Amino acid sequence: MDAALKKAIGELLLGAVPTIIMFAILYLAYRFLVHGPLARVLAERRSKTEGAVAKAQADVAAADAKTKDYEERLREARMGIFKSQEARRKQLQDARNAAIAEARAAAEVKVKAAKAEIEKETVTAKAGLQAQTETLAQEVIRSVLNPRSGAHAPAAGGR
Repeated sequence: MDAALKKAIGELLLGAVPTIIMFAILYLAYRFLVHGPLARVLAERRSKTEGAVAKAQADVAAADAKTKDYEERLREARMGIFKSQEARRKQLQDARNAAIAEARAAAEVKVKAAKAEIEKETVTAKAGLQAQTETLAQEVIRSVLNPRSGAHAPAAGGR
């Protein structure tokens, strides 16, 4: 049986040689006709995809930079507006303070003038009262010393 088995295996191998050769040819044809071009197309696609991803990342980075620049300019513009508003408020405050100081000065001048006028009137009134006091004192002295000559004399023919 050994010889029969060896013969059968030999015939089987001999019959498989054309199949092996056909398989090798088919494998080589696949490698050159399908696998090579397919690998090149996939590599090209991968490089294009990676390039597109890199370009997209660069575009995102550029957009971020533009956004930051825009936000910075917006912040600067707001600060400029706030500064101009603050300067305007300060200018208005200074004008108001100047008007108040001017009004106070004018009021102080009027108060001083009114005080001087009142002082003059007081002095005049005191002088007038002093003169009236002396006149009244003279009349009182006359009426006390000369009771009959004045209007305060008792009526004649009394009781």
